Amino acid sequence: MSSKHLPGKKAPGPGRPRNFDEAAALQTAMCVFWQNGFEATSLDDLTAAMGLSRSSFYGAFGDKQTLFLRAVEQYSKNGIRNLKEIAEATEGDAVEAMMEAISDPHGGSRGCLLVNCVTELAPHDAKVAELGRRHLESIEEIFAKAIDPQNPDAVRDRARAYTSLAIGTLALRKAGIPADRIADTLKQAKTVLSP
Repeated sequence: MSSKHLPGKKAPGPGRPRNFDEAAALQTAMCVFWQNGFEATSLDDLTAAMGLSRSSFYGAFGDKQTLFLRAVEQYSKNGIRNLKEIAEATEGDAVEAMMEAISDPHGGSRGCLLVNCVTELAPHDAKVAELGRRHLESIEEIFAKAIDPQNPDAVRDRARAYTSLAIGTLALRKAGIPADRIADTLKQAKTVLSP
């Protein structure tokens, strides 16, 4: 008779509890992908940075692609939440504050993880392309509400233009354009995009 049928014996649990912080491991993976890109990041890079064995990695995250999508999704959620907070907390020009936050002229050449991923993978990865579209549409929505809180749909084109310009400055940053020139570009946004 199997021990699981003996009186007083409990069925075995689902396995050992994880002895690592999954959220912290996901954050670490996000940084590795951000630094190296998806293709150049190996499983060894990830497990070493996250401090996990391969079995723990597979048990918690599945595979590299699944982990990557989770990391980018988390990055997107954090970014959208932060942008909403900036829009709501700014007493002056919320659009200008958001443009500055997205472009981050002094942020160095690493760029935006999500834009980097879309550039690298979206042409041949539908899931990444969809994630990128959702992210950009969310930014556009925040801009539209900041421009015209009463009727954001009426200013959707302007909101999309602000989004495109802000995202474009990230390419300038990655190309090594000096921060003061990026700041000057942002100053022209209102002139170019005013109704």
